[in-house]
Amino acid sequence: MLTGLKAGFTLDSRLEADSEQLMWLGLCELRVMNDSRWPWLILVPQRPGAEEIHDMTPLDQAMLTFETNMVAQALKRTTGCTKINTGALGNIVRQLHVHVIARSEGDPGWPGPVWGHGMREPYERSGIRQFAQQIKAAL
Repeated sequence: MLTGLKAGFTLDSRLEADSEQLMWLGLCELRVMNDSRWPWLILVPQRPGAEEIHDMTPLDQAMLTFETNMVAQALKRTTGCTKINTGALGNIVRQLHVHVIARSEGDPGWPGPVWGHGMREPYERSGIRQFAQQIKAAL
């Protein structure tokens, strides 16, 4: 993570371990989940102590919605997926973060949720870089 850019903000260690930084948006750090089974992005609002969307100001809530929609549209264009799954669960990692996952009929676990399905399959280094570049270009 790029340190010192957002005063008082520290990324949860589990998010840092399971994903790679892609870029900074206006409110959020955009990350790629390191699981090659699904094209999977994570937005992390840079607000210390935020666990729920309603913990943020109305302006930050609007910005999060805007950035989530922008990322979802880019992911759908890039992957040609059937469905975009978007969720902010936070049952294990309490720090507010939003998952945006491209799903297609026939993918591992379709039509069920991605959580708890099999073992994570990390990207090859070149694969995660290629996916990151495609998303950056789409944004």
